Amino acid sequence: MAGNAIDELVSTLYEMIQDAGGVPLFGDRCVIEREKALDILDEIRANIPSDLKMAREIVEKRSEMIAAGKREAETIRQQAEALARQKVSDNDITNEARRRGAEMIATAEKRAKELMNAANAYCDDAMKRTEEAVAQALEELKESRVKFRQAAKADK
Repeated sequence: MAGNAIDELVSTLYEMIQDAGGVPLFGDRCVIEREKALDILDEIRANIPSDLKMAREIVEKRSEMIAAGKREAETIRQQAEALARQKVSDNDITNEARRRGAEMIATAEKRAKELMNAANAYCDDAMKRTEEAVAQALEELKESRVKFRQAAKADK
């Protein structure tokens, strides 16, 4: 979301500098509206924290997914224990209950592990993409700032 806004703002700043009128006898130098450029840079600065907020939300979702997996595993484990207690009356039934209970616990633990692995992979990928987007936006901002400074020095 905010990454697109930052991209648009950087593009606007780039176009403003590219379309700026040249300064006679100074070749590569140009004149831009300082207030407009500073406003765009302020908007970029304001949008970068939203990318960080998005990364935090991804981490929260990961934690929620892990907690849900643990709750599901605990529910399955409790169901297995309850089922095992119901069948205690007969030895064959008790043995079967133990076997099925252990099987359910193993299945629940496996499922919880799979959920945690999937959540970790999803969050890692999402955070990596967010980190790359933020890094790219920061790099573009730095480049724009250098160009802006060069243009400002040219005005002097």
